[in-house]
Amino acid sequence: MATNTVSIRRARMADAAGLADVFDASWREAYQGVIPGVALERFLARRGGAVWRGMIGGGRGLAVVEFGERIAGYAAYGRARERTMRAEGEIDELYIAPEFQGLGFGTRLFRAVRNDLIDRGMSRIGVWALADNARACAFYEGLGGVPGPEGFERVSGFSLPKIVYLFT
Repeated sequence: MATNTVSIRRARMADAAGLADVFDASWREAYQGVIPGVALERFLARRGGAVWRGMIGGGRGLAVVEFGERIAGYAAYGRARERTMRAEGEIDELYIAPEFQGLGFGTRLFRAVRNDLIDRGMSRIGVWALADNARACAFYEGLGGVPGPEGFERVSGFSLPKIVYLFT
């Protein structure tokens, strides 16, 4: 009998292609109808393996959820990049591939990344979500996030409303 394990770990260079696949599939699933089609396609085209290799070697944290031998999701995080967020730490991105959604991987990944930020002295954490992404907003509210400041995200020439969820 084969068994698959679920693990959360730091991303490695060998993960670049798997990260690109998760990004592409999860963005298509989450933002179809939220981000205009042409803008979404342009944005996705710019996030290939080379960008992921740069992110893995960059200064921000990048964690993956691995199911067996496959990357099922990821989170990018670090110090808050915008003062308007009113937080010390930030989870920049948290995405789970569509076929792994609903299994608790997102919650486990969020908690692991949040604990890492807290261990680094960042107890007030923020996560931006597009306001029209009802599922993401419900996810962060379900984890105890409190809606905070609002703003706009520019995606391939389009300005989309966003909201920060704060965790303390």
